[in-house]
Amino acid sequence: MASSHSLEFLPEPGVDVRQLFILLHGVGGSPENLRPMAEAVRAAFPTAAVLVPEGFEPFDGGTTGRQWFSVRGVTEENRPERVAQAMPPLEAYVRRAQARFSLLQSDTALAGFSQGAIMALELVQAHDGMAGRVIAFSGRYAQLPKTAPQYTTIHLLHGADDPVMSAAHIQAAQARLEELHGDSTIDIASHVGHELHPALVQRAIVRLQTCVPLRSWEAALGLNQTPPDGATVH
Repeated sequence: MASSHSLEFLPEPGVDVRQLFILLHGVGGSPENLRPMAEAVRAAFPTAAVLVPEGFEPFDGGTTGRQWFSVRGVTEENRPERVAQAMPPLEAYVRRAQARFSLLQSDTALAGFSQGAIMALELVQAHDGMAGRVIAFSGRYAQLPKTAPQYTTIHLLHGADDPVMSAAHIQAAQARLEELHGDSTIDIASHVGHELHPALVQRAIVRLQTCVPLRSWEAALGLNQTPPDGATVH
């Protein structure tokens, strides 16, 4: 469950909440690490509620901080199982937040850094359309998807010089999503490492403000499908 150390930014009093952003920090981190992203989103989307929860587990790496799943002894083989085990509490948190503000799944955006990006990407893999957008900073998939979400636009942002999660992971993800007719964008910043760099944050805001979801184009062409759970796609 969310703790008292989570961050929350709401619109000014009397302003209706029209969008929901949920930001997920990296392993061993805290909501404070994502304050610059939260403040940028708040400035760009003044009618949005921006929630930054703590990881649901204490970090087991020997220092303070939180985690979504343990990376102690993590391998390519066991990572997917660990992510799957960590998913139900996050799914429940997102659903509660959507109910709290009476917002549709399509009005929700998930943004994550590093391990938080893994969680955001895999959540919409497990529950297509739970969020209309995913913004993944310096992350990757637990394993490359076999299908692409049809009701979520995915924005992948990465540092070219990331020594923790190679940009090759996200390039492979973009290639796979394109192959599967997914709706995604990719931005790789030169001379940037494993960090929530201001240039990537600003690029994410531009993507959110200007990128028309593929499903919207297809709807205009008469190719729209029935959205999940009866939600309205817009």
